[in-house]
Amino acid sequence: MSVPILIFSVLLVVTSLMLGLMVLLHKGRGGGMSDLFGGGMSTSMGGASMAERRLDRMTVIIGVVWTASIIALGLLYRVGG
Repeated sequence: MSVPILIFSVLLVVTSLMLGLMVLLHKGRGGGMSDLFGGGMSTSMGGASMAERRLDRMTVIIGVVWTASIIALGLLYRVGG
């Protein structure tokens, strides 16, 4: 296993764990599993708070890094890196 493949593999594992954690931290919007366990009771009519927006941005950034690492690994395996 080459060094770039090892680096992108570790990056993929770390971002996978972080992405799962970020998704679980989001507030339920209703109509899903969050309602089943009582998460739908605390809906607010106001917009998203600053923390929610920051969490959304971080989730998108981690998702982009996750996707890029999958593409990089695919290209490295195809080239034989």
